[in-house]
Amino acid sequence: MATIGLARVDFRLIHGQVITKWSRKADAKKIVIIDDLLFKDAFMSDIYVMAAPPGIPVKIYDVQTAVKEWKENQFGPDRILLLFKNIDTAKRVVQGGIALEELQIGGLGGGPGKVQVYKGIAVDKNDIEDLKQISEHGTRVYFQMIPEDPTLSLEKALQNYNK
Repeated sequence: MATIGLARVDFRLIHGQVITKWSRKADAKKIVIIDDLLFKDAFMSDIYVMAAPPGIPVKIYDVQTAVKEWKENQFGPDRILLLFKNIDTAKRVVQGGIALEELQIGGLGGGPGKVQVYKGIAVDKNDIEDLKQISEHGTRVYFQMIPEDPTLSLEKALQNYNK
């Protein structure tokens, strides 16, 4: 049975120093990415596998397969870093039955309709609704870019969004 060392939403998924820091902080022995599009793209999947820190295997699932794998064997025996490209995917995973004690919101870039709520993290109305639903499942949602940053609670992020 896997232990989720960290569940994180970051549109960049595996990248540079940040992922190296987070994988160490989570004491991850494996990285699990859940993303429907990436699951279907063998070329991009290979790139993410190669981008992982040395010695840390990467598994990529779509939401349906991830939920099935979780129910069957909880992604195996390793301590994992669980990554999502977007908040909607995290919400669908939680609704599918993967209970997350905590969900860290990391890199989410700006765009039309997005509001920056914390250091480089921008969300829109749909993201806010999804985060509320995730929270209602008993998940502590917080915002944090890098380990050295203080965390920002969902409640504070909602206040920043509504300013």
